Amino acid sequence: MDVGTKVVDVAVIGAGPVGMTAAALLAARGLDVVVVERNATTSDAPKAISIDDEAIRVYASAGLAERIQRIIVPGTGTRYYGSDGAPLFQAGAEIPFRLGFPFKNPFAQPELERELFEHLKSTVDLRMNTELREIVQDGAGVDLRFGDGGSLRARYVLGCDGGRSTVREVLGVGMTGRSHDDVWLVADVLGDHHTERYGMHHGDPARPHVIVPGRDGRCRYEFRLQPGEGEAGAPPSFELIRSLLEPLRPITPDEVERAVNYRFNAVVADTWRIGRAFLLGDAAHMMPPFAGQGLNSGIRDAANLTWKLADVLAGRLTPGALDSYELERRPHVEETVRLSERLGRIVMTTNRRFAERRDELVRTALRSPEGRSYFEHMRYRPAQSYHAGLVVPGDLAGRPVGQPRAFDTSVHRTRLLDEVLGTGWALLNIGAAEDPEETQELRETLKPAYAYVTVDQHLPASRSDGPYLVDVDGSLDREFAGAHGRLLLVRPDRFVAAAWRPGERPDFTALGLPRREPVLSTS
Repeated sequence: MDVGTKVVDVAVIGAGPVGMTAAALLAARGLDVVVVERNATTSDAPKAISIDDEAIRVYASAGLAERIQRIIVPGTGTRYYGSDGAPLFQAGAEIPFRLGFPFKNPFAQPELERELFEHLKSTVDLRMNTELREIVQDGAGVDLRFGDGGSLRARYVLGCDGGRSTVREVLGVGMTGRSHDDVWLVADVLGDHHTERYGMHHGDPARPHVIVPGRDGRCRYEFRLQPGEGEAGAPPSFELIRSLLEPLRPITPDEVERAVNYRFNAVVADTWRIGRAFLLGDAAHMMPPFAGQGLNSGIRDAANLTWKLADVLAGRLTPGALDSYELERRPHVEETVRLSERLGRIVMTTNRRFAERRDELVRTALRSPEGRSYFEHMRYRPAQSYHAGLVVPGDLAGRPVGQPRAFDTSVHRTRLLDEVLGTGWALLNIGAAEDPEETQELRETLKPAYAYVTVDQHLPASRSDGPYLVDVDGSLDREFAGAHGRLLLVRPDRFVAAAWRPGERPDFTALGLPRREPVLSTS
């Protein structure tokens, strides 16, 4: 390390939405963070178009919910149309507002990046127009060298620098998967008449296309191009844009905010951790857009890793706990990539016979309650849960915890669960008679927030260790219906780390907690 080189907790390479999300989460946990970006400004390219309730919940944990919600359309899901142009079904949340925010929300990525950038200007060290050239690791940290001759030392590095990641290239990490030959034209336009709060996927084999209305007359259109109409990476002509939009709306050149031709990739990095460096977002995985999960997957990466880094640096977890990042995230990402490819093949096919058969099968399935629920509640999306990693094996461990409303007796008002628990670890007593002694060790090591969840419309007979959370609309009872009589240790990312009944003593070894030295008697 050069004399005078600055040393920080975490260096984030890439000031795209995933990098800036990770930086905001780290800074909110008190870490010293530097963000390094090769470009002089944030991007103005038409990329992600939808963020889920899960993502907004993540932003809320960094104090960003208000900023993010002012740039979204509070959406309701996606409507799918058949080959004849008639609606097939509309997919949305099975339990609306389960996570405390609207379910599937259109937005403009340039606006998101500007909001994140403005927030970070006062919380982290932003270094724009700075290109990474070299990464050298040792047992205690990582030395970074840049094209302008500058350098930086960090205890950990996050590669969030997109599909053409310099971090991934410098560290020699390959990607496995495939690029698709189909070329799509994506155009963000102004002055549009669409006001729907849902995206529209048109499975017209003559011209598969997607329409996603935005705010203030903005709208995203995506069209599958036919051979010879355009090449990936080449700017589409206005005449092509006009001809594609002609059946839907008139357009003038000044109403085209941005447009690009591109191909989709379905690839995953061969490894996501290289010593003290980690890959997140498009640097770790890329997928077709048909499930709307590209950016959302990157935000999940950041939500999974950042609290672990903070806890390792604070001594609450051992460094080996960081191995759980890829162990937990890779299976869900790989399933989501496969789903995105399937949706592209099925929904956006150009084979008319296949499209008509698809519509027939969907309409048949919708006649049964099970089939209707499968499509309308998006049960084809892979569920996110962890079966390995920082979880104690058990029937409830690894599951995400929703954010129900509850009356909090400590402040005498109704609050969302995250408002009660904060952003760290949490220990929930779900109507159990007592807290066993092993909770004392957890409280000393992890310092979790604590709450007693009342069940069966009864308050506890006599307890003084509140707060008590009381159901007000059925959502609290529904969320914890399968956990009565248990204690739940909930991770900062709101997944259950362990569940047990009083009298049982879970083996917390899997959680990566530091070993406690026995106290020697002085008598």
